[in-house]
Amino acid sequence: MTTTYVITVPGTFLRPPDDDARADIARRLRPADPHKTELGREEDLDVLTVHDNNTFSARLEVTAATSGEAEAKAVATVAETLREAGFDADAAPLGPPAVTGMDNPA
Repeated sequence: MTTTYVITVPGTFLRPPDDDARADIARRLRPADPHKTELGREEDLDVLTVHDNNTFSARLEVTAATSGEAEAKAVATVAETLREAGFDADAAPLGPPAVTGMDNPA
């Protein structure tokens, strides 16, 4: 049985992204937007939040059999998205992911 998780992946931009880069990253993450989940709609979770100190949180909807699998998928998705947008692991290191919500099928 699979479950839909909302996973938060934190990170830090060591090279601050400009507005175009932020928009590009958010666009690339859009297919995993948590607004499709009940939790995402209730809490109005944005797929990408960048703070004034250049830390960020990516919140993704991931379907997986376990929370660990969901976390691994989310980290891989965020890392790949950042690389495609020009931010490798040295430019935008990621922190440990966390399950921030679940939608179990009825």
